[in-house]
Amino acid sequence: MNLVETSRAIQEGVVSLGIELGSTRIKAVLITHDFNAIASGCYVWENQFDNGIWTYSLEEVWQGIQRCYAQIAADVHGKYHMPLTKIRAIGVSAMMHGYLAFSRSGALLTPFRTWRNNITEQAADELTNLFRFNIPQRWSIAHLYQAILNQESHVDEIHFLTTLAGYVHWRLSGEMVLGIGDASGMFPIDDDTGTYSAAFLDMFDALGNVSPYPWNIRDILPKVLRAGQFAGTLTREGAQLLDVSDHLQQGSLMAPPEGDAGTGMVSTNSVRNRTGNISVGTSAFSMIVLDKPLGKIYRDIDIVTTPNGAPVAMVHINNCSSDLDAWANIFKEFAERLGVHLKPDRLYETLFLATTKADVDAGGLVNYSYLSGENITKMPAGRPLFVRDPNRSSFTLANFIQTQLYAAFAPLKMGMDILKNEEQINADVFVAQGGLLKTQGIGQQILSNALNTPVTVMSTAGEGGAWGMAVLAVYAQYGNGSVSLEDFLDREVFGNPGSITLNPEPNGVAGYEEFMKKYQAGLPIESMAIQSI
Repeated sequence: MNLVETSRAIQEGVVSLGIELGSTRIKAVLITHDFNAIASGCYVWENQFDNGIWTYSLEEVWQGIQRCYAQIAADVHGKYHMPLTKIRAIGVSAMMHGYLAFSRSGALLTPFRTWRNNITEQAADELTNLFRFNIPQRWSIAHLYQAILNQESHVDEIHFLTTLAGYVHWRLSGEMVLGIGDASGMFPIDDDTGTYSAAFLDMFDALGNVSPYPWNIRDILPKVLRAGQFAGTLTREGAQLLDVSDHLQQGSLMAPPEGDAGTGMVSTNSVRNRTGNISVGTSAFSMIVLDKPLGKIYRDIDIVTTPNGAPVAMVHINNCSSDLDAWANIFKEFAERLGVHLKPDRLYETLFLATTKADVDAGGLVNYSYLSGENITKMPAGRPLFVRDPNRSSFTLANFIQTQLYAAFAPLKMGMDILKNEEQINADVFVAQGGLLKTQGIGQQILSNALNTPVTVMSTAGEGGAWGMAVLAVYAQYGNGSVSLEDFLDREVFGNPGSITLNPEPNGVAGYEEFMKKYQAGLPIESMAIQSI
């Protein structure tokens, strides 16, 4: 669309807004009906470790969203010389899982417990054994059951349980609903009915320590919706909450709120059977859309769904880029002591490009990027740890940065190897997105070598999950069932996507395998660090 056409679309409100609350950034993207981003806003935030809980404050949730929207409104006014007053459709996405429990009056009963908390091991184990279905520690039902096992007083008052995306959607629309992809990280989904498994709901309610409570699990979980279904409209109160300048009109169509895994699948066009995608950031996850059920239960493999309800095998790791970011900040501080002020993109580019001179096995160096606990390696807490043999390793800048990148993907590889080796499930190619993949293919190549699978990065994934959520908002305008999500993405959104694909390098694959041998052999050191420090 040209400037005149875009201006007309803004004036007529033929635009859609996607909002995503990620672990380090809240981002909002405004797109036109041809899926081009015309304005965006971003707010940087960090989780807090408060009284043994990883959390974010709900006050900062709204501060971040409002800042993002204000940036978009200012951008629109600056470029197109008109206020943003009408938006046809809005979608909200956020980090999946976690625990947000509200009373009948709408009060938050306990601080938000995010996916990062490894505090529900007993509950997750008991529910997995009860259902014969893997319940990871970060799932909402594990948090709820652990609170019951802990006899926490707030449980008696629960009226509504939801995720972060579901909470924001509720405040904007008044609707207590959730997209099926996000809902599948709260409680297991029945593929045939497209909602929570009735058999598992009955099992949960029948538990002796659950039945005394005044609520029924069916009543406190959000209603499940597939992509494209009606999820309410923006209320007057919601419009004022989103736009503090009070220019935005109510009435925007609301798409079902989704998790970041779902928007990752949309923004990489990976919702058809046997397609795969990977998102790398503070945490990381890989997704493969299944065409058959897994042969058995794996505690390291989640079964979730696409935004239209197809089953997905998900490998989720709690730690990816956080430790690397911490080391990068050390180099930034050192540069500043020399009077050199580097912008983040230049800093990371300089460090990543150093790996072009690294040894394929990272010189025998080992790193554990555990800012928090890691389920796949059974670590209950985080102790970032760098280890080297002073006599048999090559301690250079190139190898050090290579080790950081290798370690960022190591738990993900361990989970993916389960699918590949035990179930013979692998995607022909993974479509990936995330900040670690920006620098001239460095991270992309390492990821391809780690998984021994081609990795594609799309130009359309540049705006990430917020753009994917805006696309789902456009899809919501089509009406339920008029066109499948797969066909919508293929025909309307990704007709001619720009992309770069890198294939695994034999030497790189072998080098990464050597790194993994040391990484897995050294895991007891990480355990001792957790116990001792």
